[in-house]
Amino acid sequence: MLCSSYGGFLFGQEKAIDTIYIFDSQMNKAKLFHPVRTISPRDIEKNSTNLSELLRFQPSIYIKENGRGAVSSPSFRGTTAQQTAFVWNGININSSFLGQGDVNNIPLFGYDQIGIKAGGGSVVYGSGAIGGSIHLNNILDFNKGFKGSVYSEAASFDTYNNFAQASFSNEKLSVKVSGSYFTSQNDYKVPEFVVGSTGYSNINGKYYNTSVNIGVSYKIVPQQTISWQNQIFDASQHYPIFEQNGNKTKYNAQTLRSLISWDIQKANLSNSLKAAYTEDNFQYFSDLNLPKTSGAEGKNYIFKNDFNYFITPKININVIGEFQVNKGEGYQSGIGVISRNVGSLAGLVRYFATDQLRFEAGIKKDFVEGISSPLLYSFSGKWNAVPWYHAGINFSRNFRFPSFNDLYWQPGGNLNLLPETSTNIDMDHEFMFGDFKITLSPYYMDIKNLINWLPTPNGYWAPFNTSRAESYGLESQITWSKDFGKHHFKFDTGYTYSKSINKNTQMQMIYVPIHKAVGNVEYGYSFLKIYAQGLFNGLTYTTTDEKRATAIDPYFLLNTGISASLFKKYTLGFKVNNITNTVYQTVSYYPMPKRNYSVYATINF
Repeated sequence: MLCSSYGGFLFGQEKAIDTIYIFDSQMNKAKLFHPVRTISPRDIEKNSTNLSELLRFQPSIYIKENGRGAVSSPSFRGTTAQQTAFVWNGININSSFLGQGDVNNIPLFGYDQIGIKAGGGSVVYGSGAIGGSIHLNNILDFNKGFKGSVYSEAASFDTYNNFAQASFSNEKLSVKVSGSYFTSQNDYKVPEFVVGSTGYSNINGKYYNTSVNIGVSYKIVPQQTISWQNQIFDASQHYPIFEQNGNKTKYNAQTLRSLISWDIQKANLSNSLKAAYTEDNFQYFSDLNLPKTSGAEGKNYIFKNDFNYFITPKININVIGEFQVNKGEGYQSGIGVISRNVGSLAGLVRYFATDQLRFEAGIKKDFVEGISSPLLYSFSGKWNAVPWYHAGINFSRNFRFPSFNDLYWQPGGNLNLLPETSTNIDMDHEFMFGDFKITLSPYYMDIKNLINWLPTPNGYWAPFNTSRAESYGLESQITWSKDFGKHHFKFDTGYTYSKSINKNTQMQMIYVPIHKAVGNVEYGYSFLKIYAQGLFNGLTYTTTDEKRATAIDPYFLLNTGISASLFKKYTLGFKVNNITNTVYQTVSYYPMPKRNYSVYATINF
């Protein structure tokens, strides 16, 4: 979308406003200074089990999953799940209770693109954007007429996955509706993984989820658009047990997200006013046949305004104001009816010195009821030194304020907690050699006031600001794509080196693999496509003392698949996951499936 004039992201977007509407208006600006890895709907078909499986094959993210489809959490660059921000169409959707996103209780389908951004981003995206952020974005097209698609998949372990989408647009109105339904008995077995005296069986591991997405955008006048995006999600997860006669439990979750946006787009000015309502409810059942044991209801009212103005063709100012009311009520958790007001004001200045050199500086102050929040800042620069080498640098201060559980859970909640803060610095070196692109990104983070839950003398656990950590390492990526007539080749690989050290003990933080590598190779000829996908995960400690006996051993996964497109409307595909039959786990005691299969079909009309 960039054009040759300074600040081209705004002018380029204004030129294309008759074509698409993007709900997260900050993403185009972020891409001017930060590498953002974009996952398309076609990429999702390779890892369609759940969002955890998709993110697992991204080089900068580690996924902890308590068995396939169960509780799952992400982490960037050796940080924690609470230091990862999930952003839905520009709105931070981390749970007010947990302070994180439960990956397997977020729909996989229904987005037009998923963005992966490593590094701090609290100035724009708020609490939790310390290690990185995951962006779930919807796009509405104009002047595209009617389009639709249906995706259906059947897989091992009585797994069925269905997704349908339809859209219509003319020059003033755009409507898109989609829905998904996923169900799995998830009864896989891993005989080599011994639990007690027998091999592992994923007993009581079934789960299902349903989601509905509705998006509407209407042009009031050519430069003003009113848009609405809505998502409804309902899910149930049965938690695995180790014995057939064990106590069977489950967890139900319901989510509602609704966002209205009024956007003004002119040649040198834009403004996006958003009003959002999000609701997260969950219930835990300690016995499938009894009423719920515990639960919570969370409701968030969010108002956000993003004002963008070019003072001159080289100087751009961006002011972002946000106000939230976070409400919650717990059930059998000691948490009563609670409410918290959160406000913030951020300002950014971008200077486009030349077509090859640009800078961005930002500052932000959050106002969190009952909590003293630090002043946040960021600085980024991008220099396209020569056609084959581009360099970037990013420096920022980021934070996470305590969650409802951290503050109010009884017994144990601690009202004296301080926010976690971090100082981040990273560099990006991009080398282009013909069709090859190589990216090297060293980084360093210093994190203070880490919140950890620890046992107390009174017999219960409580959160404390206990330690300080530093995380440093290197992210790298190589991409190559080439067409030879009807032959298409694509190669994409990434490697991450992560050291995350508790400064009190000088030990590696738990569930942070020092080495991780992923790779993807595709070959296409005419209507046929074949791919292979690999993942290497290095030694991963599960205790704070780096005990080797309890660490997760290194493992390598290999997936492969083939698909054929017929008459440009129909696609048939077959996939084999974990083709090498590797026994592996991402969380201790919960092995993942061995070799498994799926067949799928897509119809476009």
